[in-house]
Amino acid sequence: MTIITVNTPTGRLSQEQRRKLAETLTDAVLVPEVGQFAPPARVGFQVHFVEREPDMMAIGGRLLADIGPDADVMVIDVAVMDGDWRQEVRTAVIERVLSALADACGLPQASPTWWVNFRVIDEGSWGSSGGVLSVLSLLESGVFAEEKVKAIRAALGA
Repeated sequence: MTIITVNTPTGRLSQEQRRKLAETLTDAVLVPEVGQFAPPARVGFQVHFVEREPDMMAIGGRLLADIGPDADVMVIDVAVMDGDWRQEVRTAVIERVLSALADACGLPQASPTWWVNFRVIDEGSWGSSGGVLSVLSLLESGVFAEEKVKAIRAALGA
C-alpha cells in the first residue's frame, strides 16, 4: 500500500495534469517498490491532490499570496509500507517523482521549491479491510520481482 499526497496552491495543476500525475506518480513509486513494472499492483496505490489557498501556504517566511504568481511551491509526501527501502531505492523514488512532476508541468526539470518527503510506515502499522496489513503477505501476489522479494525478506528479517 502506498499513498502519494501532492500539496499545491489552488489551481496550480489542471485536471489534465492531475490525470497524468495519477498514473505517472503511481508508476514512479511502484517500479522501485516491487522491482518491475506491474500494472496489477496499481490497485495498492492512492494519489491524493490537496490544494490550499495562497494565504494558507508560505515559503521563506512569506505567504504565497504576498509573493504572487511566481511562487511555485509543491510538497509531495510519499508513504510506503516497510520493505526494501535502501538509500538508493529511496533516491530512485524521489528522482522519479520529481521527474514525473516536471514532465506533467511541461518543465525541463523540477523546481527547487518542489519538495518530496519519503516516509516508511513500520511493519504492522498499516491497516485496511478491517485489519493490519503486512507487506510479507503481498510477496506471493506475483507483482514483486523475485529479487525484490528476497530483498524485502532480508530487510524485514523474515
